[in-house]
Amino acid sequence: MDVDPAVIGARLASSVVTPLIKKLFVKEGPGAGLVDEPVRISSLLSFRGEKRTLTEKDLDKLAAELVARAIRNAGPGERPCPADEDELVAEQLATTLYALGDLDMNDVQAVRLGHQGLAYELAHATRTRGRTTLRLSQGGTLLYERLLDTACLHILHFFTQRSAFVPRTLVEQSGRLSELITKIDILIERIPSQTAQDAGFERRYAEYMTGKHSTLTIVGIDLSHAEATWPLDAAYLSLEAVSSGEERPLSAFGLGGEEPPAAPQHTALPADRALSGHQRVLLRGVAGSGKTTLVQWLAVSTARQESLRGLEQLIGRVPFVLPLRTIARRESLPSPASFLTSVHNPLDGAQPPGWADRVLTAGRGLLLIDGIDEIPERDRERTRAWLSDLLIAYPDNLWVVTSRPSAVADDWLGAQGFAEFTLSPMSREDMAAFIDRWHEAARQTCRTEEERATLGAYQSALHTAVRTKQDLSRLATNPLMCGLICALHRARRGYLPPGRKALYDAALSMLLTRRDTERHVYAPGDVQLDEEPQLQLLQRLAYYLIRNGEAELDRDRAERLIEEALPSVPAAQALGDAPAILRHLLLRSGLLREPSVSTVDFVHRTFQDYLGAKAAVEAWDVGLLIRNAHDAQWEDVIRMAVAHGRPRERAELLRKLLDVARHENGAESALRLFLLAMACLEHAPDLDPAIRDEVTRNAMEFVPPMTIPRARELATVGPLVLELLPGPEGLTDEVAECCVVTASRIPVDAAIPYLARFADHPAVGVRAQLASSWGRFDTERYFHEVILRLDRDDLYFVAESMQHLRLLLDTGPRPWLILRGDFTADDIRDNLDDEEVTRLRLNRNHVVEDLGAAIGHLTNLETLYLTDCLRAVFLTGLSDLPLRTLVFETPGLSGVGVVPYRMEKLTALERLKVTIGHASMERGFPPNITWLDLHVVHEFVDTAWLSSVFPRLRHLNILFPSGTDRSIDLSPLAALPDLETVTINAEISGTASLPGVTVTASSVSARPSAGAGSP
Repeated sequence: MDVDPAVIGARLASSVVTPLIKKLFVKEGPGAGLVDEPVRISSLLSFRGEKRTLTEKDLDKLAAELVARAIRNAGPGERPCPADEDELVAEQLATTLYALGDLDMNDVQAVRLGHQGLAYELAHATRTRGRTTLRLSQGGTLLYERLLDTACLHILHFFTQRSAFVPRTLVEQSGRLSELITKIDILIERIPSQTAQDAGFERRYAEYMTGKHSTLTIVGIDLSHAEATWPLDAAYLSLEAVSSGEERPLSAFGLGGEEPPAAPQHTALPADRALSGHQRVLLRGVAGSGKTTLVQWLAVSTARQESLRGLEQLIGRVPFVLPLRTIARRESLPSPASFLTSVHNPLDGAQPPGWADRVLTAGRGLLLIDGIDEIPERDRERTRAWLSDLLIAYPDNLWVVTSRPSAVADDWLGAQGFAEFTLSPMSREDMAAFIDRWHEAARQTCRTEEERATLGAYQSALHTAVRTKQDLSRLATNPLMCGLICALHRARRGYLPPGRKALYDAALSMLLTRRDTERHVYAPGDVQLDEEPQLQLLQRLAYYLIRNGEAELDRDRAERLIEEALPSVPAAQALGDAPAILRHLLLRSGLLREPSVSTVDFVHRTFQDYLGAKAAVEAWDVGLLIRNAHDAQWEDVIRMAVAHGRPRERAELLRKLLDVARHENGAESALRLFLLAMACLEHAPDLDPAIRDEVTRNAMEFVPPMTIPRARELATVGPLVLELLPGPEGLTDEVAECCVVTASRIPVDAAIPYLARFADHPAVGVRAQLASSWGRFDTERYFHEVILRLDRDDLYFVAESMQHLRLLLDTGPRPWLILRGDFTADDIRDNLDDEEVTRLRLNRNHVVEDLGAAIGHLTNLETLYLTDCLRAVFLTGLSDLPLRTLVFETPGLSGVGVVPYRMEKLTALERLKVTIGHASMERGFPPNITWLDLHVVHEFVDTAWLSSVFPRLRHLNILFPSGTDRSIDLSPLAALPDLETVTINAEISGTASLPGVTVTASSVSARPSAGAGSP
């Protein structure tokens, strides 16, 4: 872990430094808040001027305390300076801090300079004033510099917290200071005192992980490996993950109140923030949806420790990438000491003894366990037991496990406390962004301006095709297929074959022969292997892997399989023996790779399934296919087998699949098989009508969906299910919402007329789902057929682009709005009417910093939600608004409390939801809060503090996202005369002091005291 020594070297948390730094400055007087100009630093000092409260001797003591704390918190055996230099370092630090009074600058200039710049100016002022510079050893000098940097950081942060400071002029710098201090505190908390050996190895390990996982191979961009790899930074497209437990979030206030249900959040959060508020996540996604790419992104982001704003849960972590297809091939699954060995990491021999155990014991690990679906079903229980043992031994780490959707049962890791998320299909905006990024990467391989111009024309044409061709837009809903479509479109000069099977066939042809031939890879006289012999050999390898439930095979086994196939594929013998042929396939086919020196696998599981299905159909192993139909590893194989089969073969395969489904014992497994059969119809254009009707009739038993998870599962069948869904007549509100969820997750034009039938539905949940699904469909058509017809009562309208927003406002008024995405302050200010908007939600906005400039003109705004708006932390400029409700949610900051600045100016505020940490408890809060929803990131909350800060509180909800082992004493809340309800997920005491107050302890371990008000 590469940690800046100037940041964490002194190992002083803000809770230690802040009280000491405050002593350097005079306290603000009653009228300080009226000052609107920058203030000279010299006028703020407590050890200068007529009203000094701190003597030079006190300053010496303060510096000595900083030195003593830093030495006490140093690593084992890692004393930062010789013992006889402690007093000298403290004296030098005190002398330098005294130079604050010599600086001819104000607080705003200092903040603009930055903490390291301020440290330099102080040291320079000390020298120029002729003050003694002591001779220190290298260690003493380094400790002095670290402490001075730390002190300056907190000095500047102190300036930005003063009410006299004008934050609008330095919003970005102020935010960075706060962010840096937060990062330091997290690092100090997460990284225990380390030996130099551990720290040095972690730097090497981080560099290796960055190099290993920071590139992707992009299908079809170019032949050479150097050109076919794409930097992960440029390639990564943050898709969205939906919680498997709920389609829309709970109300912001778990206490009742006026706020109606929120719009459905099918875009619950970016997938790279699936760990937000969760230590353990099971992430499901279909083939090609980007699961492994997400694992790479998390690993690289963690290794680099850069740009983690919104991903603070990764600060100080160490990533372990454990692909199950590799580690499960061993006789036993690895212990932490063997993690690096199991994935063939070359640094295995260099890791200090016990290093992995120390990392995981400290709760610093990020364990990325990729591909439950890529191991045989017989190994999955063994894997779950291995995972359970690791969780017992090392409970406090972050865990991400990935799988295809149905490889394991719902709640498979529920007993281990895993939250489940599912990767959503790419939206139209995602597709457009991916197409642009793919062509930008491809443009870098062009050799002439003419090639670049041609590629630009293809890019434009493909955007049009994806927007206008329904079949194409439906296929391009995951990164793998979108990449294939881009590559084929370029390789075939703008022509794309219709349908999934035709696309795969064309892709294989491009990868196996056309690309090499057209790019003149072969020299005259080189032996070339036609497409068909290569397919036959690759099919053998794929089918072996599928039959044996493996994802990779040993190189010698691959050579034996090829050798056994050579008599049937004589054309391949021209290349030489089996090792030579395998070498050719690895170098030229674009389909095989070597994850390690001794193993071989397919570049993507989709190609393995497609080729294995072709081999199964040619061998007509229908019994094998049917026996494994319940296994998620075989689902795509069976679909592709139907695509490869002739009409009679398709009918036989589907008939036998229905027979197996009817004899299944469990309803869930029967549902999966019936839906699998239904999904196969998409690949069977020529099929006996009787079989088609029978498949459809059986699927009808599960229509309409009765729950949201079932609705999402039904959507995986694709457009065929639209014909089965009922209209709104006669449905309960809950079932109607489920039907809309299913249809809204099938982003084809055919879904729009069906969804339009629900536009007049009275249930706000149904209308909210419709309003929130706009981004998945053609903007104009969906707007006119669905959005315009929605009843506006109690409904938030959602805009994800300026086109959305303009259409909504041109047909206004729309008093309740959700703006999702990076709308700028100018976009918001120039388009939202001063008096029209009363409730506004900004979701996932990473560009707005000055809220006053963006929404300060909305004179009737009563409710403001800021969700994942990490730059919008200053509420300056909102004090004149009639805000009664504020929700400030930071889903990416599971371990950090972020409270907006200048909240105390919102004097009309009555309802507040916010996340707090130790430091944020010192922030100012409005005096009239009656409803408080408090998320507490640490394990304790001071109820006496609550009583003093929120004297008018009536309803209190406290949530500890990670739980707490400490009992919370509620008796100080007796000082609140209007308190009516308390809800808390913790063990509590003191309820006897709260007569007449309804107390609910939602934690199963809560043991409230008996007495009045006890639940």
